[in-house]
Amino acid sequence: MLHDAICARLPHAGRMCLLECLESWDNDSITCIAISHRDADNPLRRDGRLSVVAGVEYAAQAMALHGSLLSATTAMDGGSAENAGVVFRPPAMGYLASVRDLKLDLEDLGTVAEDLRVSARRLSGDAGGFIYEFEIRAGARAVLSGRLAAKLLAAGTAA
Repeated sequence: MLHDAICARLPHAGRMCLLECLESWDNDSITCIAISHRDADNPLRRDGRLSVVAGVEYAAQAMALHGSLLSATTAMDGGSAENAGVVFRPPAMGYLASVRDLKLDLEDLGTVAEDLRVSARRLSGDAGGFIYEFEIRAGARAVLSGRLAAKLLAAGTAA
């Protein structure tokens, strides 16, 4: 899944959709690739820098994409996964409720030349929210990791 398809599943628009492609996912985890940290016009940059803490938003978007994929209803066409038509609900709105155990290995994410591999593993979740642990790697180096909890809003509720 590439950038435009990812953006269609997230409640983010334009440059704020930070993930480039979906690498893999299953019921418990997701891994995405990001390249937008190298963009001079990244919307999270301030004074020419992209704080490594901005990586929390990359992880949150991977988690939201995972939730969207999990909520998809697969209608099998001819019994094969390759021919499956996937129907999904509009992106759920929510907010980041907490960040825990944050470990940072650099200051400016914008200085990283490699693509970012954003991995998240669901620890728990239900219709009201979820908790994931995440890690962002640049090559062999873990640049950011931690645990995020998000609260989902009921349909028709404003943030």
